[in-house]
Order: sequence, then C-alpha cells, then structure tokens
Amino acid sequence: MELVIRGADVIDGTGQARYRADVAVDGGRIAAIVPEGTGPRPTGRRVVEADGLALSPGFIDMHAHSDLALLRDPDHSAKAAQGVTLEVIGQDGLSYAPVDDRTLAQIRTAITGWNGDGSDIDFTWRTVGEFLDRLDHGFDGQGIAVNAAYLIPQGTVRMLALGWADRDAAPAEVERMKALVAEGLEQGAVGLSSGLTYTPGMYASDAELTELCRVVAAYDGYYCPHHRSYGAGALRAYEEMVALSREAGCALHLAHATMNFDLNKGRAPELLALLDAAIADGADITLDTYPYLPGCTTLAAMLPSWAAEGGPDAALARLRDDAEAERVRQVMEEEGADGCHGVPINWDTIEISGVNDPALGEYVGKTVAASARERAEAPWVTARRLLLDDRLGPTILQHVGHEENVQAIMKHPAHTGGSDGILNGAKPHPRAYGTFPQYLGRYVRELGVLTLEECVAHLTSRPAARLRLPDRGRIREGYRADLVLFDPETVAAGSTFEAPRTLPTGIPHVLIDGRPVIEDGRRTDVLAGRAIRRVQA
Repeated sequence: MELVIRGADVIDGTGQARYRADVAVDGGRIAAIVPEGTGPRPTGRRVVEADGLALSPGFIDMHAHSDLALLRDPDHSAKAAQGVTLEVIGQDGLSYAPVDDRTLAQIRTAITGWNGDGSDIDFTWRTVGEFLDRLDHGFDGQGIAVNAAYLIPQGTVRMLALGWADRDAAPAEVERMKALVAEGLEQGAVGLSSGLTYTPGMYASDAELTELCRVVAAYDGYYCPHHRSYGAGALRAYEEMVALSREAGCALHLAHATMNFDLNKGRAPELLALLDAAIADGADITLDTYPYLPGCTTLAAMLPSWAAEGGPDAALARLRDDAEAERVRQVMEEEGADGCHGVPINWDTIEISGVNDPALGEYVGKTVAASARERAEAPWVTARRLLLDDRLGPTILQHVGHEENVQAIMKHPAHTGGSDGILNGAKPHPRAYGTFPQYLGRYVRELGVLTLEECVAHLTSRPAARLRLPDRGRIREGYRADLVLFDPETVAAGSTFEAPRTLPTGIPHVLIDGRPVIEDGRRTDVLAGRAIRRVQA
C-alpha cells in the first residue's frame, strides 16, 4: 500500500456514528478499511498516525468563485487548507465559458469584482470543454490545487445569444441558448447556474429559463439559481424556482439559500415548509449555505437592472450622466432596486471589501455611509464615485443576515455547504477562507447545532450525490481517496472580518486522489486537482 492512516476516528460521510479504523490508500483510491480489532493492520510505504483524529471524506464547496483563482494561484490554500477537495464554479450565471471575443471582454469587466480583471490570465479557451481542459492542464501540465466542477452560466449564455438587452428572447435565440447549454453539458458541465438579480441573466423570463432547464434535465444535470430576491419577495422567488424546475423536470439546487434583511428575520421556517412540501411531492431539491451573516457581492450588483442594460460600458455611461445617476439613486434609496432585492438600500450595511485600483484603498473596510460622513457628502455621491473610478470593480460585504435563519436552514436534510467565497479584494469575506472549519468548530463543537457526523454528511456525501459522483463523498473501499484528517477539539476558522485571509487550525492533513496537498498543516507543492466532468447518465 502507498499510505496507511492508522487509528483514525472514521466519519464516513453517511451520517452514521464514527468508528476507529486503519484506512489504506493505493492508486489514488481507498484500498482497505480495517476497523479496530477486526483483523491484521495494513502496512504501507508511508504511515500517518492519526491518534484518534477524525478522518472524513474531502469537503465539497458547492458554491465557489475560484474560476480564475484556480488558474493564477497554484497554492490556493484558501480552499485546500480548509479540507476542500472539490469546488463547484461557474456560479450565479456569470463566468468565462462559453464565450466569444466580444462576450469575454464584457464578462471580464462585469465580474472584475469577483475575480479581478483577468489581465494575468491567458484566455486561450472559448468553449466549456476548452475551459475544463485548461483546468486539467493547470500549471505547466501538472493540474490545479483542488478539483473543480463547472456550471454553465446562464447569463453568459444569454450574452452570446442576444447581448445585454432587457427583452424576451426570440424563438431562434432560445434555440441557440438551448444548443449552447447542451454543448456545455456534452463537454462535461454538471448543470446550469443563474444569477437572477444580476444582468443580463435576470432579463430572462420563466418560460425561457424553463426551456433551458429542460435541456439540463435531459442530461441529468441540475439547475442552480441565485433567485430573483433574497429580501422583499424572497418566498415568492423561492416558489418561482421550485415551480419552474418542476415544470422542466429538472433537479434544483438553491444557491446560498437564506432569508435576509429585516423583513425576513425569523422567517426561515416558512422557506423550509415550502421546500418540505415540494420534496414530499416528489421534487428533487437541495440547497447550500455559508455559516456567516453578511453577504458578499459587487457594488454594481446593487444597481437597478435597467441601469445595466447594454452592458458595463452602458452602465458606466449612465452613472456619468447626472440626470440618469439621480434616477438610479432614487430607485436604490427610496424604492428598492431589484439589484438590492427590492429593499431600499441602507448604506450603513454596505462595507467596501475590495477595489481594483490601489489608489482607492482608503475606502476598503469602511461602510459607504462612514466614508461619506468622512467627506461630508451624501452616501450616493461616494458610491457613484467609487463605481466610476473603479469601473464597477468594488466588492462589498452586505450586513443583512440573521443568526436564527442561518441555523434553521443548515439543519435541513437537503442542506449542503458552500462558501460563496470571493477571493478578490483587500478584505474579502472570511467565508472564503473559513466556511468549512467554521461549520465544524463553531456550529458543531461550540453551538451543537449539528452533530459532527451530521455536519460531515452535509459537507461530503450530500453534495457528491447532487453532483452525481459515484465514487466520492464517502469513506468506502474503492472510492477516491479525497480525505481530510482533522481534530474535532481544535478545528476552527482562523479568518475573521478583520483578518480574512488567516488560515484555519486543526486540519493537519488533506489528500486528493491519495496525494498530500496539506501535510502536517502545511501546503505541499502537489497539484492533484483536475476538472470533474459530468458523469454520463
């Protein structure tokens, strides 16, 4: 055997009680599991003495924004050090494949706050398959830090078919979008994502989305929407996605599913009742959340959708025009823009977490309202200047969450973990570096919201089942040796809002395909990650 992990408390991902065992790894797979006292102990060329540490399957981040980070950062300890062995990227309907030259330029500007402007990336791909091949190649043909699965971004597909127009798609345009989705699924994508508070994806009607989801269903993929509201009308937005996916016969995975803003405080049970009723009636529904209260997105995402029609350059032109900018302010501050989930914006809740232009760094770590007070100006004046000077680049933390909602949703049987981690910016949300140890440390050990076995199942076998992965997500003979060895008594997120890039503690070993990516708590130079393609039905 290549490796034996001796005396581990095996938490196998099923939710069943842990047990002490030796686990042998060979050829990238789990070769043998020998429970304590049941037979001869396996031997290997290398032995790791677990001494009662917990051994679990690798954690699966069901909502990641590492689309370019995987190609620019071979270390990628932000995820590897958490025990993440697989990330699902292409989220929120906006990513970098499929594209043409025009669309690529637009998408790079539109989501520069998520991934930077990409000036350090050689965009050699245009199709989904070519992007997955690029992930396989990674750095000098050696691969990437962790595995990655890809969702086809519906907003990007719409850009290709009809640009940034706020109108219904013509029949021929719908057919082109369906063909692009089918092509991406054929090339290995696991499903389709939407960002229905982000332009241009939010311009799609339910009928259009249903047609795309029928294609996804035909390939046994799943639909992952960031739905139309997490604030005013949140429950209606959830109902819309459930009804749409059921009409299409498509599996549904609700992205960063929560209930935010003051008007939704304590209303998580209403969401869970809606989901329970649909599941009891045969719907295939899962969801993911991150274990923190604030959200994270771009400042430009807060704009009303009409202000972004035509693409990033058109949005910047409107912001430069005083009369148009005043219209934007009125909708955002007095009515509630669809980009801000129908809730009038409270600038005291909007904290700038990153900018692309270093000259604007003084704004980072402060709310828009606080920066405005320092300058004796109205908050909108500050926000408008930031959007223009940084060309839509600022990322934000939005402090609108509620602990009781977070805890209620994470206990649901359909729940999985997703960081929604944006790695760009000087002060990113700590969830990017801390989601998985935060679950294990704060919500298991400290608060007892979940048992350790339950929590590991949420982070491993449940997401693997959603992704239709037949040999990941459990500790079982023959399965891929994606494994995490951690200390339940000390595991904790090191990242905080003040120091968001601090790595976690209590996770000494992480393996991908049996190869050590974290060893004795330190990142190795191993690049064991690859693109994980859709399993043929």
